[in-house]
Formats: sequence, C-alpha cells, structure tokens
Amino acid sequence: MGKKGSHGFRVIGLLSGTSLDGIDVAAADLHAEDGTVVLTPLGELEVPYPDPLREALLAALPPNPCTAGELTRLDTGVGQAFADAAQRGVDELAGHADLVASLGQTVFHWVEDGHVRGTLQLGQPAWIAERTGLPVCADLRARDVAAGGHGAPLASTLDRLWLRGLAEDTERPVAALNLGGIANITVVAEGEPVIAYDTGPANALLDLAAHRVSGQRSDVDGRLALGGSVRADLLGRLLADPYFAAAPPKSTGKEHFNGDYLDRALTGLDTVEPADLLATLTELTAVTVAEQCRRHGVTTVIASGGGVANPALMAALVRALPSAVVKTSDDLGLPGAGKEAYLTALLGWLTWCGVPGTVPSATGARGPRVLGALIPGDGPLILPAPLGGTVTRLRVAEKLG
Repeated sequence: MGKKGSHGFRVIGLLSGTSLDGIDVAAADLHAEDGTVVLTPLGELEVPYPDPLREALLAALPPNPCTAGELTRLDTGVGQAFADAAQRGVDELAGHADLVASLGQTVFHWVEDGHVRGTLQLGQPAWIAERTGLPVCADLRARDVAAGGHGAPLASTLDRLWLRGLAEDTERPVAALNLGGIANITVVAEGEPVIAYDTGPANALLDLAAHRVSGQRSDVDGRLALGGSVRADLLGRLLADPYFAAAPPKSTGKEHFNGDYLDRALTGLDTVEPADLLATLTELTAVTVAEQCRRHGVTTVIASGGGVANPALMAALVRALPSAVVKTSDDLGLPGAGKEAYLTALLGWLTWCGVPGTVPSATGARGPRVLGALIPGDGPLILPAPLGGTVTRLRVAEKLG
C-alpha cells in the first residue's frame, strides 16, 4: 500500500514548534512492507517566519490578550507561510509529492484539572492546497482530544514504531526525547504499553530568558549557560511547580511555562545574574527529563529537536543521567533537525491509508483514532483502500542516489 510508480507515496511534512522560530519542512517517501512502514528521508529544511509574523505570533501567545480579528489575520499569515514552505519542500526536496501534512502552529493548549479541553493550531490548510495543488492533511491533534486524549505528544506514534526493535534488542526501556520548546519523552519497553508525555519546559524558557538578558532569540551554543552557575534557590522554586509531580498522561505549553511563571519564581530572590539564569533553566530541563527517564528505568535516550544543538543542555542531560547512554536520532539514521517534520509526514501517510495515528497509552485517549481533516488539492480526493493488517514497526531507509 502507498506505492506509486517506482517510488513510495511522497509526503511533505510541515510544522512550527512552540519556539516559533519558523517552519520545519521534511520530504519523505513512505510505503508499507509486511506491517513495517519504510520511511526514506528525502531531505529537510527550516523556513524562518518573516519577522513581523513571528512578532505578531509571540504577541498573541498567553498570557497576552488576543482578539478574534488578530487570530484570523495570524491564521491566514501562518497558512500562507506554510504554503510557501510546502512548495519549497516539493521543489527543493522531493521533486514531486502526493500529499502535504501540516501540524500547524500551536497557539493555545487548553488544559483544566489535568484534562485537555481543546487545542488550537493556526495555519489555514486551504492556502497550502491552493499554493501547491496537493491534498492536505491538517488539524491532526483535535480528534485525539475529542476522544479524551491530550493531542500530544504525537511523536509517540513514530517513536513506538521506530524504537520497538531497539527496545527488544537491549531488553531495557528506551526513551525518545524531543527537546523543542517543550521537552517530551516516549518510553518504549518490550511487552509494555508505550508511555509518552511532556516532561516540562525546554527551549521555551531558555529562549525567553536569553531574549530578556541579551536580546538574542536563543542562547547560541549555550554560551551564557556554560558561563554561569546553577542557583539552587531558583531551581528549587521552579521545581516546586505542580506540573512536574503530576502523573502522566499530561501535556503542557507556553500557556503555562512563560514569562509570568519565571517572574513568580524570581520574585524575592537575590539578583540572579544572566549567565546563572540560563544555567539554572538549562539544569531545570535536564533534571526534569532525567527524573522521568529514571522513573521508567530508561537506559538509552535518543534525543532530537533544537535543544540537541545546545551543548550546555546536552552536557547537563548527560550529567543528570550518568547510568544511561545518550544518543541522537541522527545516530540511528533519522535526521534530528527534521524529526518532527518527518513525524508529520508519517501521520499524514497513516491518515491517507486509513490507519490510526495515535497511541492511546501515550495520549490518554479512549482508543486509537484516524487523525486529521483532508483538504482536496486541484482534483477530487481519491483515497486508497484502507491498509490491511497492523503497522507495528518503522524502518528508516537510506535515500538511494
């Protein structure tokens, strides 16, 4: 299923994470072989948001107020930016494509009493369909939320299929770690239900603090953090947040871990130097991730996401997990810079083939669900017959030629 000519089914995956740096684009060739999804990475790129759009998005995020008019303008602006990014993905990475899958730009994740009531992603997919002429699979989180899940972390779908063999080989739990704006883990253990959830903040607070103290979008190469020392008093206040003690499944975002959260933690403390602030926030991410990995007996961590490029964060993580092996997804053949965009492509392919795209044990949903909404391209939607059998594994293949 999914074969098209001499190639598999080609999908462009798109998303923008909570760091709001820009749009991650990946092109993948996908097909099924006896219950295994074969994913061939064709390439990935990052398309920065135009500065005015990024600034408008940041201004619309909680705790800032936002009007319906501004949300409408942002939905169009993000949709048009995603449309241009998708066309670049076709032209520069794939040569041709059969489908675009978009996770959009999350601007609000509505959580009450540990339950997700709704989630909002901007980036109207009609702009993508109009620009590329391709069908679009979008709104990929809402169905899981409607089924009682958190709509996240959807990375658990890829990680469960991809790391199953590694967990069987090592006979110990393996964790996939994504260090984006928010850090999340997927724990895969032989014979056990997959567990996945957000452990807490990563780049969301680091980028916020770096901008406050240096005017830069991020702590480039972890330089500030590497020059500072962890403030135990501040770290203790940060770790007292109830989110860290809450049981999974759980999810969070910038509506919780934002400037107000940081200001409350800093209130009444002696002055915290800029480098010490970054060192402490880096340590916060490392210790909260490590605590959850130890909770599940994880001995191998496969990291990806923007935080992997931060040597201060990776060093702190290694220190916090002295008994675990820490690798990157690149070490296993899946480009870490584009992993979530490849995930999006996989989710689109699963939906196209009529296969559920969620792991209920990870998201907390009542059962597996086929995700998303499909928008026609230039022609009518002609879906294949649903894929027979169960997809149980994912193999990353090398691009030929």
